[in-house]
Amino acid sequence: MYRGAIKLELRCPQKVDGIAIDPEPDWSFDALLSELNSLETRLNASSKPVPFTKTKSREISTGKSVESNARAFVIRVSDDELENDNERKGEEVHNGSLVAVKRFTCDALYLSESDDSDDDVALGGESYLMDEVGLADGALVELTHQHQLGVKEEIRNLISTLETQLISENDQSTSALAQVEKYRDVRREMDRKIDTVYQRKIAEALDNHLTAIQRDHELKSQIEERKIRSDAAYEEAKRKERALQEEKLRQEKVKAEAEAKLRAEEAKRAALEAEKRAAKEAAEREAAENSKRITAGVSQDGACGRQPDDSSVIAGAQSRGSRSDGTKKLQSAVRATESALNVEQKRLQKLKELDEENQSLKLSSNEDFSGYEKDISRLIRQIRGLKDNVRTKASELVKILNNPLCPQSISLATFSKKVVSRCETPDDNVAMSCGYVIVLVASQVPQVMDILLGEFHRASIYTVPKHIVYSEAAFESEEAYYKTIGYREEDGKIESLENYLSRLKSYMRLYAALIQTEIPGVQNAHGLKEGWAWLARFLNALPANIYTAVALIAFLQLAGFALFKKYKSQFRKILDNIYDNFLNALKAREDSKLNLVIAEIQYYIEDKKFLEEPEGRTLQAPPLSSTLVPEADYQEYGRYHQYQEYGYQYH
Repeated sequence: MYRGAIKLELRCPQKVDGIAIDPEPDWSFDALLSELNSLETRLNASSKPVPFTKTKSREISTGKSVESNARAFVIRVSDDELENDNERKGEEVHNGSLVAVKRFTCDALYLSESDDSDDDVALGGESYLMDEVGLADGALVELTHQHQLGVKEEIRNLISTLETQLISENDQSTSALAQVEKYRDVRREMDRKIDTVYQRKIAEALDNHLTAIQRDHELKSQIEERKIRSDAAYEEAKRKERALQEEKLRQEKVKAEAEAKLRAEEAKRAALEAEKRAAKEAAEREAAENSKRITAGVSQDGACGRQPDDSSVIAGAQSRGSRSDGTKKLQSAVRATESALNVEQKRLQKLKELDEENQSLKLSSNEDFSGYEKDISRLIRQIRGLKDNVRTKASELVKILNNPLCPQSISLATFSKKVVSRCETPDDNVAMSCGYVIVLVASQVPQVMDILLGEFHRASIYTVPKHIVYSEAAFESEEAYYKTIGYREEDGKIESLENYLSRLKSYMRLYAALIQTEIPGVQNAHGLKEGWAWLARFLNALPANIYTAVALIAFLQLAGFALFKKYKSQFRKILDNIYDNFLNALKAREDSKLNLVIAEIQYYIEDKKFLEEPEGRTLQAPPLSSTLVPEADYQEYGRYHQYQEYGYQYH
């Protein structure tokens, strides 16, 4: 500090016994307190004299005034400083280590922080002054002491401020932690309540669900029990009724067979007798006429003198052999393989016997079976290309065919006729769906297949395959020929070629759909093997004309894909034969009516349409055999002849 023109500087060292005057600014609060205590301890215990010795540690004060203790403080001066002062003033040197000083107190000392605090010091009691020392040394000691006191006071104030801030922050942290703990406890309690409510809801929902399931199971079990009891009662009643019905049918059948046999024998005898009478009368008339002619000739010859001529007798004998020529000529007009004709004859014979049995039943029985026929017709009309529809209709048809209340011969005949008539319109989806139904029904009722094939042959001769060539010698007229090959008569007139070809195409599509139908687990009694045989017989025996061409392309369009999958290269050879021989034969006819069917066959082979699956072949459903295939080993019914005529030359 400056006083007048004299510059006073502190002559104290920066460190005293290794202790710095200024504290390190980065000390912590605890380290600072520890350092202060250590400082006081070291100062008090030091053997080296220091300017001032503090007998008691100051308390930390935050006020602006410092009130001193009642006890006095002692100022000790070192020997070196005294010697220096004595030499300068010429006074006696004292050899003692310390100089005794007077004690003085500052009981009512007021310390102010203002600039004029040095001038306003009030002493409340008697003052004791030190011995006189040098002015500079005294000032230096005083300044050093004041500086130390100021530094310590600042340090204590800072420490107090830091302590206050730390305490405040600690309180704030404690309060914040308490709030967090309280919020956490509240949140835990809320979560616990929410979890309790949610678990209660889950338990209630689960209990309701289990109760509903148990109630449903009880209801189902009750329904099943009632159904089992009802089915058992129904089956028992049905069994008794079936037994009675079978006995009644057996008796009626025996009676009907006896009556039919008697009527047949009577009719046969009557026909024989009528034929005999007619032959006898014809012979008598012919003999009478011959005798008349002979008598007239003899009389004329006798009159003329000539011998009798027997040429007229020979002419009469020749007229009797002309009756069997018509049948032989009709047979010569048929184009078909012998095996195909044999199979056709067997199937038509079964169909004929079935019709006769049904006619006999209707004549001998007073019962009306039209209701069953209507049910069969309704189910067949409802067939669609849907998986559930096919399965349901087939199952219901099987039930009707196996119903003991309705004779199976009637239901079989009705089913066959209605299926064939259902597919008279050209619809591939209906044909495919009917093919599935036929195969499923035939797997349960094997008799259906032969009767149905007989209906096919009766509806169209090209399902055999067979063709009849027109000749004037075999037919009385063209109308008779058209009726023979399947034309219908409408309003007294033969139907048009377009209508006939449309029906022919529909029959062949249904027949081809039946052949190519494949159901896993269900054996098709008239499957691809029979389709291959039909194709071979067709190419080996039938000529190329508009009828056979339409039948062939309709068959290939639906069955060609499945035949190619099974026979591969052999089927390609068949197509090559059709392209090289059959198609060229059609073109050679130079008939404009054949242009469309020629184009269809050529397009089918050249564009390899046999590689594309026909529409409706695959139903969008799992295997339909799961509900209709019997668990026992399936016994193949109605195995047909093994055919060897799988040649490829066209005739």
